[in-house]
Amino acid sequence: MQAQVLNTKGERTGRTVELPDDIFGIEPNDHVIYLAVKQYQAAQRQGTHKVKTRAEVKGASHKLHRQKGTGGSRKGNIRNPLYKGGGTIFGPKPHSYDFKLNRKVKELAKLSALSHKAKENAIFVLEDVQLSAPKTKEVMTAMKALNVADKKTLLVLPEYNDNLYLSTRNVPNIASTLLTDINTYDIINADVLVITENAVKILSEEVVEAEA
Repeated sequence: MQAQVLNTKGERTGRTVELPDDIFGIEPNDHVIYLAVKQYQAAQRQGTHKVKTRAEVKGASHKLHRQKGTGGSRKGNIRNPLYKGGGTIFGPKPHSYDFKLNRKVKELAKLSALSHKAKENAIFVLEDVQLSAPKTKEVMTAMKALNVADKKTLLVLPEYNDNLYLSTRNVPNIASTLLTDINTYDIINADVLVITENAVKILSEEVVEAEA
């Protein structure tokens, strides 16, 4: 699949890059996308919720009254879960919500998400942007030229660029990520992907190496 390389003015540069079919042209598997997104969101949960059992709440430990002869029910101490201020039965305990997904499943989910975006024509290839200093205005000008300024955009970079990161950090609908860090949730969560020319070339080279 050929894609036009655009400049920061939204114009065609006359160059094209190959979006490998092994990455952007597979038949998407929606179920593995669901599993990958579910696993990502589960891993974000802190799982620090905690309640006190009857062994942990405050209160005297003596028996409230004698066992028999009162006409009432049998009672232990005031920390009984049936009393106000007593312990909680079967309450939540700190634990991790994360669960394991096989590497191949996660990889298939990522490729499926990228293929979905390619089918929706939601992928733009941008020439490599070089900023001498953090300039949010320049980045926003480029996004407007691509007609994605009002969309949730994921900017994919081949390597960490401090100026680009700082330029997009305060823009609510633009997130930047490294090519090595891209994941299924980020792809699905974005309306459009803006991938730099170098990042696409690296992807293509990886495909060639894998096939060799």
